Amino acid sequence: MIQIAKKSRERRRQRRVFSQGLLVALSLFVLCGSLPADDTALYWSISRNGEPVGRLLGTIHSEDPRVLDFPDPFVEELTSHRVFAMEMVPNLPTLARLTDYMHYQDGSLLAEVVGMERFERLQHALSSYSMPPGWVDGMKVWAAVLTLSVPPSKSGFFMDLSLSLRAAGAGLQVIGLETLEQQLAFLEEMPLGQQLELLDHALVEHERVEAVHVQLVDSYLQGDLVKLEALSNEQMTELSNEAREYFLREGIDERNRRMLESMAPELAQGGVFVAVGALHLPGENGLVSLLRAGGYDLEPLPMPFSTPE
Repeated sequence: MIQIAKKSRERRRQRRVFSQGLLVALSLFVLCGSLPADDTALYWSISRNGEPVGRLLGTIHSEDPRVLDFPDPFVEELTSHRVFAMEMVPNLPTLARLTDYMHYQDGSLLAEVVGMERFERLQHALSSYSMPPGWVDGMKVWAAVLTLSVPPSKSGFFMDLSLSLRAAGAGLQVIGLETLEQQLAFLEEMPLGQQLELLDHALVEHERVEAVHVQLVDSYLQGDLVKLEALSNEQMTELSNEAREYFLREGIDERNRRMLESMAPELAQGGVFVAVGALHLPGENGLVSLLRAGGYDLEPLPMPFSTPE
């Protein structure tokens, strides 16, 4: 009985860590856009009519220890706010629903959808990921692509989660700017042909995922949003125009507008610290431009983290 209980706890832990890793992948999956030369900062002050209303931080969805080492002055600034707003709050009910969404609920099997040759390649590519037995068999195509798009998750303790825990521990209200259903809608509605195209691309590139992720973190710590965008766009160059346009329209532009709409009532009250993926900030339809168009003044602030040697 003790061994059975231990195995059950370990499977629950695997599911929790893996699901948290999928939330990281969901945020990294659609990093592409257009970057005006004057909007390259990762950290901004937000004010309106001369009155400060909050901060906007572009994050990187990573569990790399280098992005989890927050300097004390930054923590003090973070915790001085009233509300901490992130893309989506990764609580246990959300993780449980994510598990359901990732899998076919009608008995379909991934091998039948993608073909046995692709499925065998996928199983090999996922061999280093901590997944419960039989997990892959019923996964949806987009969930398999998300999984391959980031390195295997070890702790599930990524930057955004760490910031939210610091905020909650200091008494801030932690809110999500999107629901899980809103985030997943563009993946659920993506044509199967595009999903298969993405899966083929992910299978070719999966051995480079770790190296690319390290490059992204290095560029982030250097405050190099231009390099971040270039690395992200590089991952999209092999896709068809239709797939790229779908991602930009549904995965970036629509999400940015939705997040702006969600944060507006909080900004009206002031004291809001907003932390979202860095590449939701730049571009004509990025949050920096959208906030300015909404009457807010944004000023760049120095990068609050250490630059790697």
